[in-house]
Amino acid sequence: MELKDLFLTPLYLGVFYAIAFAVRKQFTNAFTRKYFIPALSVKFLGAISLGLVYQFYYGGGDTFNYFRHIQILHSSLSESFSIWLRLLQAPVVPDGDMLRYTGQMYWYTASTEYFVVRLGSVFSLICFNTYSIISLCFAAFSFAGMWSMYITFLRIYPLAYKKFAIAVFFLPSVFFWGSGLMKDSLCLGALGWTFYGFYHVFIARKFVVTGALVGTLGIYVLVSVKIYILLSFAPPALLWVFNENNQRIKSAALRIALKPFFLLLGIGAGYIGATGITAGDERYDVEKIGERTKINQEYLTHFAVSGSAYDIGEFDGSTASLLKTAPQAVVVSIFRPFLFEVRNPVMLLSALEATLFIWLTVSLLYKTGLLKGLGIIASTPLILFSFLFATVFAIGVGINSGNFGTLVRYKIPLMPFYLAGLYMLQEKATQSRRKPRRRARSQLNNPRKVGRLATTE
Repeated sequence: MELKDLFLTPLYLGVFYAIAFAVRKQFTNAFTRKYFIPALSVKFLGAISLGLVYQFYYGGGDTFNYFRHIQILHSSLSESFSIWLRLLQAPVVPDGDMLRYTGQMYWYTASTEYFVVRLGSVFSLICFNTYSIISLCFAAFSFAGMWSMYITFLRIYPLAYKKFAIAVFFLPSVFFWGSGLMKDSLCLGALGWTFYGFYHVFIARKFVVTGALVGTLGIYVLVSVKIYILLSFAPPALLWVFNENNQRIKSAALRIALKPFFLLLGIGAGYIGATGITAGDERYDVEKIGERTKINQEYLTHFAVSGSAYDIGEFDGSTASLLKTAPQAVVVSIFRPFLFEVRNPVMLLSALEATLFIWLTVSLLYKTGLLKGLGIIASTPLILFSFLFATVFAIGVGINSGNFGTLVRYKIPLMPFYLAGLYMLQEKATQSRRKPRRRARSQLNNPRKVGRLATTE
């Protein structure tokens, strides 16, 4: 970061906050309004803090590599706007005018990394090519998607505004790693838009056009940056659609008869979609994903620093080894590192959150009872979706990472869904213990109290 970051950042923060206050009324209600600015603020805090940590603690890293590429791309504007436009396109064979720039960018042929560079270069046009302000733009992008995630949860449980705000916005790892000039910021925002679009198009069937547009944008970003998030999202989402529609069938006999058919249909659609999207992609082709995961795990474990490597057993890329390591992968992704495994400040942050997840999970299942808790999860489509997505994603990143240093970043998309799932399960269990006359006071669903104020759009 440079001296201009110090002078320009406060000015741009003022602009961002002015825009936020101007649009807040349009995207909030009486319950959620008080969280809009604080949620945006922690995203800005995370973006600036990430840059400071990478500069003064790590001494460099990916975020500054992205910025270096953005600077190179931006410098082409001094020669020709048309060259900048050609460089901004998806990586293509460069012509003579482009070579002087592409030769300096080792990520030019890396489509996922270069997508971040391209978007950052667009932001740089209005940011005086300044690192901290580009980071704030990424934070705002991420916030927009996560607010869509937040209001989607509230569409189903309108009065859980406080608990869902904690789950979506105020987990330290999520707003720290998911706010700056990194892939993770784009993926969090895109996941929120995908969740929003999927719910409105396939579940609520309201605001279908808006939901389709927003969801398509989210899917496009996920496919461009981290398609495995979309692959983890799709199967639980299809099951969610089935469960919601299955519950609407009045005949119990017909529901039971159709359940295997729709379940197989969902699994088949998920597999066809996954293989179709990833076919030919060296990194994510379903036929090669086990082999690639094994290579990544060995590489990251071998080069782990500060004693942050973990071992979940031998993984050779086969289905048998996947089933064997999956339970440990879930534990390591959601409940580790333990406090006694902490080796540096970054691990401490992750360990505190993991401890919170352990405490909430154990205390909730103890109070509710394991069988009753599993019954509530199985019978509540959104809770089942949230836990299934978190579990599927945890298996993928837990096996693929190999050390806590990378895992703390990789796992942040699952954290809002897992914690939101715990909060929903907690309230459902509380409802079941209340007398019928008191159930109308539930924090999560009280239509009489909410009325029109539940509207968040």
